Amino acid sequence: MAFSADELRVLRRALAVALHPAPLADADVHDCLRLAGSVDEAVREANRLRAFLLADLARYRTALPGSAPGYLELLQDALAAGYDPTPDDLAALRGLRALPVAAALLERCRRLAEHSVRARLAAVTPGPRTRLLALPGGRAAAQDPKQPRPQPKSEPAPARPQPKAPRPIPTPGEVFPPRRKPLPPPAARAAG
Repeated sequence: MAFSADELRVLRRALAVALHPAPLADADVHDCLRLAGSVDEAVREANRLRAFLLADLARYRTALPGSAPGYLELLQDALAAGYDPTPDDLAALRGLRALPVAAALLERCRRLAEHSVRARLAAVTPGPRTRLLALPGGRAAAQDPKQPRPQPKSEPAPARPQPKAPRPIPTPGEVFPPRRKPLPPPAARAAG
């Protein structure tokens, strides 16, 4: 990203104010906002260019082996821009390793992929766990055997509630009451 002379002047003023807070004039505030807008636009443009490059790289990868020269060139450009190779890239390079450029790129991509995986694992894996030094039983207590260890306070055990008498198990007659026989319709009773 390149800044013009005016943008550098605004950036220098903004940095000076950040280091030594002072009130800004309205014109300076507008200049800073305009510079922030320009930087945001440059970032959006870089993201669009990166997305286009990655889509182009995927198209060339699917057209392999016929597009090998173009794919290798695009992959080199993407790697120079900070692209992390994917497993698809590694598989494509393994298929093209008869070409010297592809073999060199394969080795470079393997190193980058390994570094990327290690960095992700390091970010996810917590650091080593240490004992708390301020609590009894920590490393400080283990190092100084002359100090008496505090005895745990014996508190009376909480009273256990008395178990309730078990509920009687209901009989099947209580759970499933007997069915009554249906009465005949009133017209049948009168005729009889």
